Amino acid sequence: MTRLSSCKVAFLATGNVHKFNEARRILSEHGIATAMLRTIRTVEIQDDEIRNIAKARAVDAFQKCNLPIIVEDAGLFIEKLAGFPGPYSSYAYRTIGNEGVLKLMKNIVDRKACFRSVIAFLSSKTNKPKCFKGKIEGRITEEKRGSHGFGFDPIFKPLHASKTFAQMIIEEKNQLSHRALSFRKFAEFYINKF
Repeated sequence: MTRLSSCKVAFLATGNVHKFNEARRILSEHGIATAMLRTIRTVEIQDDEIRNIAKARAVDAFQKCNLPIIVEDAGLFIEKLAGFPGPYSSYAYRTIGNEGVLKLMKNIVDRKACFRSVIAFLSSKTNKPKCFKGKIEGRITEEKRGSHGFGFDPIFKPLHASKTFAQMIIEEKNQLSHRALSFRKFAEFYINKF
């Protein structure tokens, strides 16, 4: 009987299966198995900084499950809209969606935007949440393009890319996305410290 080598496991508190699938693929590149804790509902504070939101959610999730937990918070920041929707991206997507953002951007020539991601990790071995950031620059397209991904992916085209996130398959998106960058930083930390 062969013995399985020890595998590191990360617990991701999210109800978003798309986010989980992206994270699972990235972390598996580093030998980290990922479990989705879908039933843990974390508090979502109102704050102008996604880092503060992610940290508060990590503390809340850890108190509820007492497992080494990761949470990810992300936002789309549009330069000409003073960073809107930013930390309120989830709410903006649920209320006005891609169509609403495109309407707000009508007749705006400078369409610079960026996606930012913050992962907060907390375990019994850490005193406070440890954060890992990722950012990708790009622009808002004039119309929705693509059917992959989720959220604002159909209207965001990264710099130096010919496709929106929604036109990319998950492997392409994970080569350059904000989420991929922050999860890779977390993975390096996790495999070296835990």
